[in-house]
Amino acid sequence: MHIIARWWDAFQRTVGPRHFYFMTQSWLTWFAVIAVVMTSIGLTWGLLFAPPDYQQGNSFRIIYIHVPSASIAMSGYLMLAVCAIISLVWRVKTAEMAAQAAAPVGALFCLMALVTGGIWGKPTWGTYWVWDARLTSMLILLFLYIGVIALQHAFDEAAQAAKASAILALVGVINLPIIKYSVDWWNTLHQGATFKLTEKPAMPVEMWMPLLISIIGLYAFFSWAVIWRTRHIILQRERRSRWVKDLLGKSL
Repeated sequence: MHIIARWWDAFQRTVGPRHFYFMTQSWLTWFAVIAVVMTSIGLTWGLLFAPPDYQQGNSFRIIYIHVPSASIAMSGYLMLAVCAIISLVWRVKTAEMAAQAAAPVGALFCLMALVTGGIWGKPTWGTYWVWDARLTSMLILLFLYIGVIALQHAFDEAAQAAKASAILALVGVINLPIIKYSVDWWNTLHQGATFKLTEKPAMPVEMWMPLLISIIGLYAFFSWAVIWRTRHIILQRERRSRWVKDLLGKSL
């Protein structure tokens, strides 16, 4: 029991706001560099130099923004659910702050996925929007994000806001498999997965490689944005702590 108690104390210090703040200080630079370099290469390659699709022509190029945005939107909500479990079960404040930081960023990518999907759908389907299973479930994901953000700011007490938003995040996570498998479960207009890690890509390498690079770059940007916002929230929530006062005093 003594060993478990010591391990738990060490774990609590590791995931504490103060340790997270200083631990992630160097991460921001690395994620920023990866995001700028990989996104620039992927989008430039895909939008300007990749060959046109044999069926969709140049309109397919929006895939280099649409697919990463949709993937990040789903991953971001999954992150909210994981943070919800950690905050509800183990009462880790950093998880609450990370969820608060990630929700608006994930919502932005979800909106980007819907907008770019509509732009892509016009030349492909002849309309910007249809009540397709994939599109509808993605719209529901945006509403879930908005609901989580609203609950995060609906209470004066931070703990109450975190608990309410965490419950909604856990309830809404059931929508993620619906989004992912909607094209398999129902007869939809939306095409299937562009490529899978377990299968050979249907696209030629000069088309899927810039897509993969764009995905890595935009995931790095998502990570940078969430870490930056989490650090900012930590300073706000822990402003009465001695270490924050000392830190802010040194920066003045």
